[in-house]
Amino acid sequence: MLLLGVGEERGWLMSTFNLTYPVGWDKICKAVNMAYGYYDNVEVLVDNELIDISSAEEILTLDEAGTMTIRGISTIIKAPVMITFFNQLQTVNVAVPCMAGEFEKADYQKFNMLLGQYMDSLELAMYR
Repeated sequence: MLLLGVGEERGWLMSTFNLTYPVGWDKICKAVNMAYGYYDNVEVLVDNELIDISSAEEILTLDEAGTMTIRGISTIIKAPVMITFFNQLQTVNVAVPCMAGEFEKADYQKFNMLLGQYMDSLELAMYR
């Protein structure tokens, strides 16, 4: 996945990544399914509406929509993260709160080093 840009907006680092290929709903579901177990206080939204699910497997059965968002405290990144996938597009939006230390300011190189490999792993999960 390629980081297109990162900027600060109202206390959040807002970024856009570009997938290698546009993806459909089934691949988005696979990525969110894989990530689900690595979040504390995890929430899944479909078209900006909170979905009541109790297991990662339920994600694979969600009806197709325009967007899917996973948000919570990432146990891998060790920070709150919100990732939004767009059906049939290559675009993925990621938001992380500005925090002291690694996510203090919008620095392209540092942000890419912190999240690039994680985002690549999500993309690979789409093809399993």
